[in-house]
Amino acid sequence: MADATECWVRVRYQETDQMGVVYHANYLVWFEIGRTEHMRRCGVEYRGLEARGYYLPVVEVRCRFIRPARYDRRCRIVTRVGGYNGLRLRFDYEIFDEDGARLVEGWTEHVFTTRDGRPLRPARFSEELDLRLHELADR
Repeated sequence: MADATECWVRVRYQETDQMGVVYHANYLVWFEIGRTEHMRRCGVEYRGLEARGYYLPVVEVRCRFIRPARYDRRCRIVTRVGGYNGLRLRFDYEIFDEDGARLVEGWTEHVFTTRDGRPLRPARFSEELDLRLHELADR
């Protein structure tokens, strides 16, 4: 994945079922970890967005399970911006085990909103933010 951010997690016991396999909903938490780190690396932090009145709720998610992640193994989360149209922002993810085998791939789509949930186009309030997001999506 071009212009991607990588971060690592170690599978904790609480994230697994009785077979030592990661429960499927935990991958969405790992997507959030990757997304937060990618945004921070790109200079667009959630804390700063919220301070300016922007929120990014998830409106759609896709997760394709290829192989299971297992207890006590390290997993690499790779995240990049997959698209941006001025209102909707998409992040693409891949998760690999410590040996490099692809475990999961997916994406989340978010819509910029106000605190009360009304859609909000960043360009109306911050041309700089809008341009930065377009730049990240075009890489």
